[in-house]
Amino acid sequence: MSNDSQGLVKGEAAMMLAPSGSASSQGPPLSPSTASKAPELPDELVQAGWSKCWSRRENRPYYFNRFTNQSLWEVPVLGQHDVISDPLGLNAAPAEGGDSNLGNGQRKRRSSEEQGGGPNSFKRAKVEPTTPISPSTPGVKPWSSAPEDKQAQSATPTTPSPAPAIYWDLDVQTNAVIREQAPARHHLPPHPEIELQRAQLVTKLRQHYHELCHQREGIDPPRESFNRWLLERKVIDKGHDPLLPSDCDPVISPSMFREVMNDIPIRLSRIKYKEEARKLLFKYAEAAKKMIDSRNASPESRKVVKWNAEDTMNWLRRDHSASKEDYMDRLEHLRQQCGPHVAAVAKDSVEGICSKIYQLSAEYSRRLRQTHLSLLQDPPTEACASPPQSRLVYCYPVRLAIPSPPLPRVELHFENDMACLRFRGEMVKVNRGHFSKLELLYRYSCIDDPRFDKFLSRVWCLLKRYQVMFGSGANEGSGLQGALPVSVFETLNRQFGVSFECFASPLNCYFKQFCSAFPDTDGFFGSRGPFLSFCPVSGSFEANPPFCEELMDAMVTHFEDLLDQSSEPLSFIVFVPEWRDPVTPALTRMEGSRFLRHQLSIPAYEHEYRSGSQHICKRDEMYYRAVHGTAVLFLQNDAGFAKWAPTPERLAELTAAYRASSTRISSLSSPGPAHISPGDRDSAPKTSDRTQSNVLSPAPQDATLLLASNPDMNCLSHRCVMACI
Repeated sequence: MSNDSQGLVKGEAAMMLAPSGSASSQGPPLSPSTASKAPELPDELVQAGWSKCWSRRENRPYYFNRFTNQSLWEVPVLGQHDVISDPLGLNAAPAEGGDSNLGNGQRKRRSSEEQGGGPNSFKRAKVEPTTPISPSTPGVKPWSSAPEDKQAQSATPTTPSPAPAIYWDLDVQTNAVIREQAPARHHLPPHPEIELQRAQLVTKLRQHYHELCHQREGIDPPRESFNRWLLERKVIDKGHDPLLPSDCDPVISPSMFREVMNDIPIRLSRIKYKEEARKLLFKYAEAAKKMIDSRNASPESRKVVKWNAEDTMNWLRRDHSASKEDYMDRLEHLRQQCGPHVAAVAKDSVEGICSKIYQLSAEYSRRLRQTHLSLLQDPPTEACASPPQSRLVYCYPVRLAIPSPPLPRVELHFENDMACLRFRGEMVKVNRGHFSKLELLYRYSCIDDPRFDKFLSRVWCLLKRYQVMFGSGANEGSGLQGALPVSVFETLNRQFGVSFECFASPLNCYFKQFCSAFPDTDGFFGSRGPFLSFCPVSGSFEANPPFCEELMDAMVTHFEDLLDQSSEPLSFIVFVPEWRDPVTPALTRMEGSRFLRHQLSIPAYEHEYRSGSQHICKRDEMYYRAVHGTAVLFLQNDAGFAKWAPTPERLAELTAAYRASSTRISSLSSPGPAHISPGDRDSAPKTSDRTQSNVLSPAPQDATLLLASNPDMNCLSHRCVMACI
């Protein structure tokens, strides 16, 4: 791929900006694309790639799109496009007459193309887009619906009749300005064969983790601890694999170590009834005694643990009239006495688990990269780092320096409202609405596939990547991809100029400009890469990070560095859980930051979030209530505060947006990880099935949440209760 083609950007990257302040001396931000001739069309059409040309054969003008190679006789219409821009017909309005094929009046230049389907207007509850969605190149489509499906779609009206809900607004243009960057050389283009092998190896690694916890400690691995291990490792990982850690220092993960230690000697859970508290107290005493007898403990540790365990058992035999609170107090006392000794004898074993999982991950990563390089037609060569660019441009999606090889065929079919993509027997699913969204994002962002030949393969890779990252458990991983309600995003954009999400994905993003975890798969759908590698000069941003302690701490450091270095308007509106017992380090740092302009608190149970599995869940499961408060912090430099100040009027509208969303009846509780043993599930509240056991969150008064073995080991990742981006 040439440098020019790598530098091309669409829509938001092709518009001009005139920043103020220090950047004014450098001239306005430009697009990485090359300059064009003086336009004879409106600016919006020129920015979308349209130009007016002359046909010598027909002796009349026509219109050509340099992004997609499409030609039209008539002036393109903003916000409308024909069947080629929606090959599956997912977004087509129902046909009302036989002549609706030419609804937008855009006739093809060639008679062979006039037999194509009619235009499909993308249904939105929003205003018409300011930047048109340019149709792709006419010709043979890489996929098509069966004739029976098309007839059924046109003959059978969908029920219920209300218009489908839209959970995004891709018409919002970005105000995020960055310094122009060279294409990424260390990311290999995605390939279904590699993604399938990666999925198998990650599944195998999860199984190894499960077996090690069982064999060495006799416990199930803490739920979602593997997912949070991936997050925590990627903060410091310098390896090449987008998912598997391979070059981390230290080798032993603090996140995984804490979470496993918190479940030793047994996993603690929510307690609702007195008998449950009595049973749990007995189990803890018995497990602590058994563990200290079977390990190489010091005589002092054996003496302390055995004496306290036997004293507790004798107390249980004598006193049958104790209340639930008595049992809970006794359990807390036992944990304080035995916890440090139990942790000391388990330390080496748990470190061995963490080290073994990391070593396997590094080996799998090396194996994957070797296989991936063998598939490339032009393997990458070692090259010196590109010099930093000084030109300011609007942010644009990640571009890969290595061209994509031919991709194998991926099959597509539809089952009711779900799009099913199959490769080598492995199927991934996404609902029709989000499939249309991916098609739209691909059209906005991808520059190397105008005919959509690689679209299905890249969608399969993207869906498989997130499926593997989430895990296979019920509701597992959905907390990593939760999102703010639509009404809140609308208010953030209208009142504070927010046009960019710092932590999102192509599946859950609201804007078409966002940062995500996987630049190799997500860049084709609009991702600007990982946020910790994204360095904006100006703009207004929303940040709702995954609640991993190490990631949040690195996020705050990055915020302060960016705000300190830029004199242009820069604003970050951060949404984090308001945990106070104990307070999280990231929240403490932000509350003490010199860039903090205002802090807003949204009470527990009075607001909600969109599910992280919104691309596959049912509509009535799209939202869930937050079981704890949310802190909203405004971090802004002086110029950002002057432009997007959190005034009382703006804050009132933001609060009202949360109230509007909370009126919706929610059928889901928070989808965070669970610490409920199989025997405790029937007696525990349903919300606890998705709540960590060492979290003290606002819960019903009859549901007591226990802390884990060591109070000083409480970790933020264990308190991941609500959804996060």
